[in-house]
Amino acid sequence: MATKVRRVVTAQNAQGRSYILSDGVATNAQEMKTMTGLTVTDLWETVETPASNAGTADGAARPMRHEPPKGGSLFRFVEFPPDKMWRDTVDPDKAFGSIGGGHTRDKKSTDPLMHKSTTIDYIIVLRGEMYAVMDEGEVLLKPGDVLVQRGTNHSWSNRSDAPCLIAAILIDAQPI
Repeated sequence: MATKVRRVVTAQNAQGRSYILSDGVATNAQEMKTMTGLTVTDLWETVETPASNAGTADGAARPMRHEPPKGGSLFRFVEFPPDKMWRDTVDPDKAFGSIGGGHTRDKKSTDPLMHKSTTIDYIIVLRGEMYAVMDEGEVLLKPGDVLVQRGTNHSWSNRSDAPCLIAAILIDAQPI
């Protein structure tokens, strides 16, 4: 079962005073197609840099996508179940395609989930553990660890018996 994420959003009224705009469970959550138990919850998206804090529009009220828009950013939680629950049965084309990320896959890799996006990603492990897998090498990340993923090929592997919850901040970047 996917973790329910409480999202609190602030705003500013016409008098310039801050207030709580919304406080509740984030609703833009999706289980990835063919990846049983792998759930993405988008919390906020910006469409430009610098970001606009004006208005009261919900930055997550839009279709799920793999990457932020050009010049924008994306903040999400991803919950990965243990590999043994899904990794051997995944259809990577359907999975990545379901969030518009088919173009990010490295179809030459022996790892069917290897991909590269044109972003800089700040990944924070909140609960559980996860291997960040590169073309050459891998590293085990545990709670509190941070990975700065700089637009390179990468994949994820949860070899434990428990789900892993990560926070990911993706920012549009120049391709390398």
